[in-house]
Amino acid sequence: MNLTTDRSQGIAIVRIGETRLMYPLLADFSGAVMSLLSAGDKKVVIDLSKVTYVDSATIGCLMDLYRQSSAAGGELRLAGVNKRVETMLTMTGAHNFLKMFPDEAGALQSFGS
Repeated sequence: MNLTTDRSQGIAIVRIGETRLMYPLLADFSGAVMSLLSAGDKKVVIDLSKVTYVDSATIGCLMDLYRQSSAAGGELRLAGVNKRVETMLTMTGAHNFLKMFPDEAGALQSFGS
């Protein structure tokens, strides 16, 4: 899976380089985010700017990561969500839990200082 992790201002950033985020890539994706949470990262941004398609398994995975980060006392943000992916998240109600921002800078800024 094409995925990179980075840090900015004490915030972990997971950048997805795939256009379609779906099974079987979810194990690698989930594992990368979970390893950040396990290492003590409390603020995580998932940059989906290259992703143009997600399936229901991906939405379930994002919701699970949201629950895991909340349980660990952390916060999860989505950045660069394109219109098609946003529609899928809205149709499933996931947008009520997952905070979405137009770009990475906005997601980083949302954490405050």
